[in-house]
Amino acid sequence: MKVLFVLTSHDKLGDTGEKTGFWIEEFAAPYYNLLEKGVDVTVATPQGGKAPIDPNSEGPDAQTEDTKRFYKDTESQKVIDNTLKLETIKAEEFDALFYPGGHGPLWDLAEDKTSIALIESFNKQKKPIAFVCHAPAALKNVKNENGEPLVKGKKVTGFTNTEEEAVKLTNVVPFLVEDMLKENGGIYSKSGDWEVHVLKDGNLITGQNPASSNKAADKLYESLK
Repeated sequence: MKVLFVLTSHDKLGDTGEKTGFWIEEFAAPYYNLLEKGVDVTVATPQGGKAPIDPNSEGPDAQTEDTKRFYKDTESQKVIDNTLKLETIKAEEFDALFYPGGHGPLWDLAEDKTSIALIESFNKQKKPIAFVCHAPAALKNVKNENGEPLVKGKKVTGFTNTEEEAVKLTNVVPFLVEDMLKENGGIYSKSGDWEVHVLKDGNLITGQNPASSNKAADKLYESLK
């Protein structure tokens, strides 16, 4: 079984002068979860090369067993330092797609034509596609086979407006994930802030926040089986 992880290449947090990127827990938890089940994982980004880690996800409060494992794991760090360029990827070569979040995807993956085409291709082939936390931003411009938003009429979740408020970035981000999913016709639901909440509707899997990334990987694996 081969799963493609797509990470952001974007490292600037709007006009704040601060850095962003992908959220380390949202990569590490599903990555190790799937590796331990014998899944072959490939990692790609729009620009290829080193994927930027959101500095906030490296703070002491954001650490989990999986992130601690990542920091001791030179092989996994090499994977992050040498991601493939998204345009070199062929959907036919993979069984499923997983997008970890972090704020970066709001800027690049939401608008990236290669990413959009790739998701549409996986969806057309009815392969499992999973998005966690801010990663559903990558679905903003994705269409289904009828030319309508992919999320239209589907049960979805993603980083909530109240969670964005809690991290004080409501006025920094280009759009709010919750609002975008609703505007695109998604049947949006959420749990309490920072609680685990994962939804599966057909081949589409979405998780609300960092804590939901492991369960999203479980659902992806179940779909693959």
